[in-house]
Amino acid sequence: MTMDEKTEELRDIFVDVTDESTVTERQEDTPGSLARDEPAAERVEGVVASMRERYDFDTDLPDAALADLVEGFYDGASDDALSERAVDETGADDEDGDLDDASTADASELSSHDVFRTRMDLHLVREADTDASFALGDLRDRLANDESIDEIATEFDIAESTVRRYRRVLETQAERRRVGDRFREEFDEILADADLASLTEDVTRDGLDDATDGMENDLSF
Repeated sequence: MTMDEKTEELRDIFVDVTDESTVTERQEDTPGSLARDEPAAERVEGVVASMRERYDFDTDLPDAALADLVEGFYDGASDDALSERAVDETGADDEDGDLDDASTADASELSSHDVFRTRMDLHLVREADTDASFALGDLRDRLANDESIDEIATEFDIAESTVRRYRRVLETQAERRRVGDRFREEFDEILADADLASLTEDVTRDGLDDATDGMENDLSF
């Protein structure tokens, strides 16, 4: 078997594994999509920056730490885990001299409640966030009627902090509807692309490793 024939065999195996007809060219960008050649972390950070410009964020964490929190959320991390992740990320940036003292202090004191508020800033709503012991529609109606937090808490027999938490969830859901959930869709697209790229890389490596297994001794240069 010639070198050209071996190369063609490797290519055919890759095509069989990945179900792709072209293995050397990147897929062209679609109109309106984010640049495919930009690293995922930078693309997420760009979406975060756009959200910060549009909304009044509760958090003072830098965009890089928020982008890492987004990735952690999509990895399925809990709020406690995201809190630790944000502290680690900000601490690493501080060692590089990228952060001021205020940002470092904010991150070192980040609680799971702070993570919740930050998630709401970023439209990262979990299914559990809407799992209440009462109908959220009833809460929405009472808030629309300008009922006070303490009145609602008494009526629903819950803590005032619980009312405030679900109020923030409702506000976030309203923000998402107003923009057609655009920012969450951008996060979805970026991180899905990153996962696919990682999977393709792994499949490519595995496929080529299988193809070259036992061939090394046959190759002559």
